[in-house]
Amino acid sequence: MAGDPGEIATAENVCDDLDFICLLAADDAPVQIRAALLAAEQARAERFWSDISAHRLVGERAVLVDRLLVSLWAHFKLSLEGHFALIAVGGYGRKELHPGSDIDLMVLLTEVPSADQSQKIQQFLTFLWDIGLEPGHSVRTVADCVEESTRDITVATSLMESRLLTGPAGLFQEMRHCTGRNAIWDSAAFFSAKSEEQVARHHKFHDTAYNLEPNIKEGPGGLRDIQMIGWVVKRHFYADSYSELLSRGFLTEPEYDSLVAGQNFLWRIRFALHLVAGRREDRLLFDYQRELASRLGYHDRTECLAVEQFMQDYFRSVRELRCLNEVLLALFREFFLHGSEEAEVIPINKRFQVRNRLLEAIDDTVFRRRPLALLEMFLVLQSHPGMKGVHPETIRLARDHCYLIDDNFRDDPKAHALFLRIVRQKRGVAHGFRRMHRYGVLSAYLPVFARIVGQMQYDLFHAYTVDDHTLGVVRNLREFSQAHRYLEFPHCMEVFKRIERPELLYLAGLLHDIAKGRGGHHAQLGAEEARRFCEHHGLPDDERDLVSWLVRHHLLMSMTAQKQDIGDPEVVQRFADQMGNRSCLDHLYLLTVADIRATNPDLWNGWKETLLKDLYEATASNLECGSKAFPKPADLVASTRRRAQELLLGKGTDEAAIKDLWQGLGNDYFLRTVPEDIVWQTEAILKNSEAEPRLVHVRQIRGGTEVFVYTRDQDYLFAATTAVFNGLELNVMVANIHTAPNGMSVDTYIVLEAASGAPVSDAHRKAQIRGRLRQALARPQEVACAEMRMPQRRYRHFLIPTTVQFFPEEEVSATRMEVVSADRPGLLSRIGRVLVENQVHLTTARIATLGERAEDHFLLMDDAGQPLGGATEVRLRECLVAELDTPA
Repeated sequence: MAGDPGEIATAENVCDDLDFICLLAADDAPVQIRAALLAAEQARAERFWSDISAHRLVGERAVLVDRLLVSLWAHFKLSLEGHFALIAVGGYGRKELHPGSDIDLMVLLTEVPSADQSQKIQQFLTFLWDIGLEPGHSVRTVADCVEESTRDITVATSLMESRLLTGPAGLFQEMRHCTGRNAIWDSAAFFSAKSEEQVARHHKFHDTAYNLEPNIKEGPGGLRDIQMIGWVVKRHFYADSYSELLSRGFLTEPEYDSLVAGQNFLWRIRFALHLVAGRREDRLLFDYQRELASRLGYHDRTECLAVEQFMQDYFRSVRELRCLNEVLLALFREFFLHGSEEAEVIPINKRFQVRNRLLEAIDDTVFRRRPLALLEMFLVLQSHPGMKGVHPETIRLARDHCYLIDDNFRDDPKAHALFLRIVRQKRGVAHGFRRMHRYGVLSAYLPVFARIVGQMQYDLFHAYTVDDHTLGVVRNLREFSQAHRYLEFPHCMEVFKRIERPELLYLAGLLHDIAKGRGGHHAQLGAEEARRFCEHHGLPDDERDLVSWLVRHHLLMSMTAQKQDIGDPEVVQRFADQMGNRSCLDHLYLLTVADIRATNPDLWNGWKETLLKDLYEATASNLECGSKAFPKPADLVASTRRRAQELLLGKGTDEAAIKDLWQGLGNDYFLRTVPEDIVWQTEAILKNSEAEPRLVHVRQIRGGTEVFVYTRDQDYLFAATTAVFNGLELNVMVANIHTAPNGMSVDTYIVLEAASGAPVSDAHRKAQIRGRLRQALARPQEVACAEMRMPQRRYRHFLIPTTVQFFPEEEVSATRMEVVSADRPGLLSRIGRVLVENQVHLTTARIATLGERAEDHFLLMDDAGQPLGGATEVRLRECLVAELDTPA
């Protein structure tokens, strides 16, 4: 549907001066026409990059294709068939041909064609393929069109946009009449069907436009949402321009301008995307985002990459278009479905009433007379659960009056009281914030929030824009209070019951990422913003302190659980000291779970749930009982051995065999292993009858799958084992490596399925792990050095230079090494090979993968069982950087 008031391409102003009749006379006509079309496409591309509008160029291509098809129709003598018509349908029917757009055609007939006629049609279509047009086509009679359109709304939509290229006009008009609203799919039915179609389409994209690689055509707020408006208008009003909505009162001038600007912006991106991809492509893949940003004039800034600026403009545009789509469809719904009904109107107060279960302003002056009603409307919605939402005219009215939310409004104690009442409600908090965001009220009331709207981070870890993620955190926090979600979050819901003022938790969720994109540490800057907000809204000192503290430390629990050994009492003690009290622990635990779950749908899994819950429970116990003196290592070893032996003897295990095995395992094994694990590992080892054990045991544990390996120690064991996991597409979460005094390696790995993040549950899969590992243990160096699988497409676009840092771990006489690098298949195996080649021994590995970024920690010793020396650290860093920054 035409929207841009600029010049529309016609046969006279198309610059592609091609004489198709002469070209068709050539012996190699397909080759010459194909070359001519390619040259025309290249010329259009050059004009586009020199700033000619996509709107003009898509129309020019449609006119060029029109001329070609009419010439070919005559060339194959189809114009002599007086009862054949060639019809453009779909986007081609709208004269919207981007560089990679389909050429959708229909051959319309009065009757089923003869064999000779079918052959002519087939020759015509084959020639189109020969010259590179790749048409989509159908051959139908009018009766066929009626039958298909009645059955399928998408066919009815396509025919509604059809355009006669050549052939009998009467036949074309008959088809349009027989498939029009007076024959099938009246306006109300058409609207209902297309609305359901849009809902289903949005569901495919998780009802958000804020995806890492959005689809600019099909995604929410994309071109399909614009077309949806055009289809309804065309079906009911027979209108070919959005300007028709202006005269009929469905669109205001600012909305019309936004609609046209949004369409032109998306057309510009789509045209550029097709050129950069070299084919039809409607997904803004990472493969193209950087180049598109550069080609469209964006430049890197200190605090923001060019690609992030480009994507922020995109996300802001589709957010506005989606809101327009929502308002207009709601207006259409009232017009088509309730227009003839007598509305049920229920007064609420002097400013609002309920119409057909929708909140409605009493009149158009409500917000001018009382600007605070811009906040009050959300409180009214929360207080009346029977309402379905806000009337579209009131949404429009609110959007048009957001300018009233100025500094005086933001400083008004009455506004503060209203906002806090909204946050303190027992229902509708998350929905209220989302509505406030869509209508522009939230950004107007909190200018700091406006800065993060549409802001993305160019990585694989953060799946959504900062504003969408933030509102997702609030939603997740609210779910912990909803009884019907108990089976999903039983522990979180028990913790939530102890939260006395949940509104403070919601405010921390709303503000935790408020300083993203400013440079500096966003948590620290955000804590300052949170304190200012709380002071401005008159919260007491203790509430200000808690909200600010939560924002400052919102990453602490996640980083502690994933990067440190939470089985170490000293780690728990340090974390408990940072918490200070049980209330802070409760609040931070809930905020952490909500934050992780809203960051990326693939990020939350049973293992992370287990880590956080274990850290929470250990810290709660510490806070309840108070800090204790840590037992001496010798006492801890004796206690652990004693308890494990009691359990084993109770199961009838031979005492002499236990002592003989344990004598060779060394004290470190008992320091790092709990009695229950010692019991089953001892049983497994004693049952093994191999002279040279290659014992592999796979079992399910809470949140993950544990793989126990007991074999003769040798070089490349860690590298080979992780190579096997890589080949089986398993992700390693934790690795505990122990080389015993008896020369045996006693290793434990926690793994998850790479695709799903779930534990290994299938018996066949567990047997596969055992079999592959046993084979690898017989030839570890060969397995460790084997070629790795290639990284997924997405990962190849993120270049993360490897950094290696070393930290002393005096308590265990070791060195902790942190490696930050691009995640890829075989990363751990490559690190393991470098450790072997530098005579460095690994005792523990903790793996943290943040999207495309790996942040892994390794506890290391030298050959003498001592911390690494400075020279070794320098050499190891150089070798790791060389290995990991060189393509595999």
